[in-house]
Amino acid sequence: MARELTYIDGIRRAMDEEMVRDPSVFLMGQDIAEFGGPFKATAGLVEKYGAARVINTPISESGTVGMGAGAALLGGRPVIEMQFADFITCGFNQVVNVAAKMYFRWQAPIPMVIRLPCGGGTGAGPFHSQENEAWFMNTPGLKVVVPAFADDAYGLLKSAIRDPNPVMYFEHKFLYRRMKAVIDGEFVTPIGKARIARPGDAVSILTYGWMTIESLEAAALLEKQGVNAEVVDLRSLVPLDMETIAASVKKTGRALIVHEATLTAGPGAEIAARVADECFAWLDAPVRRLAYPDVPVPFHKKLELSLLPNRESIARAAGSLLAY
Repeated sequence: MARELTYIDGIRRAMDEEMVRDPSVFLMGQDIAEFGGPFKATAGLVEKYGAARVINTPISESGTVGMGAGAALLGGRPVIEMQFADFITCGFNQVVNVAAKMYFRWQAPIPMVIRLPCGGGTGAGPFHSQENEAWFMNTPGLKVVVPAFADDAYGLLKSAIRDPNPVMYFEHKFLYRRMKAVIDGEFVTPIGKARIARPGDAVSILTYGWMTIESLEAAALLEKQGVNAEVVDLRSLVPLDMETIAASVKKTGRALIVHEATLTAGPGAEIAARVADECFAWLDAPVRRLAYPDVPVPFHKKLELSLLPNRESIARAAGSLLAY
């Protein structure tokens, strides 16, 4: 039955359906049972599946991720919620030195998903607003996905739960109740496949997460100036869909990479390097990045918004490439 769902509704529905489909799927996290989690992503699931499959954990991210990895080794499929993506630092070793490497050590799959509410725009300050997906991009054994739309929040989470590898699933808090989609029936969104969110031929805007939405608004501004920008929603950072990226850049001759993560060694640096390697002969301008500056996120909402890329700054950056 077709229903309009918000981004966070899509996340909840994906977990619900996968728990019905596969009894080995279970949920772990702080206050996710009766309370439903800080953003209510798991609301109602403990009543449906019981405390053995919707498990409240102590405030110990390392212990939670370690228990999840152990359960995955024994045949479970844990879906772990971090209250905020920033807090994964407390479980970092279990992610990068245990879960990511277990298959390489023993050929033992770790089918585990870590849900990471991320990003700014809400005035939540430096410990609750980071986009830290780059921390995991250079760790072999991990997949990294970042949905922008409600239908992808649903479809990518279903794919992540079914994947035999540990998947870092970054979900943007700002989009939870702002993005909506009509979801008709059950489907999965393949990990590692970008989509063209808006076709164009003048400049390629390569982006993901909330910045996909801002980039689409920037493209609408550019259209008023007679510029037809193409917006590529990457959806997955590891694996990265270079085939779609390269096809877009070869068509337009210009690449602007936009992300909310900080600039230095951010995801855009790797994407820019690959574009330079594979598309140099087709480029008519330098590869450019527009990202968050290398500073902690301020609490003051207006200060935070002044640092975030937005539709106007994206349109200006694209315009500078066109004028090169």
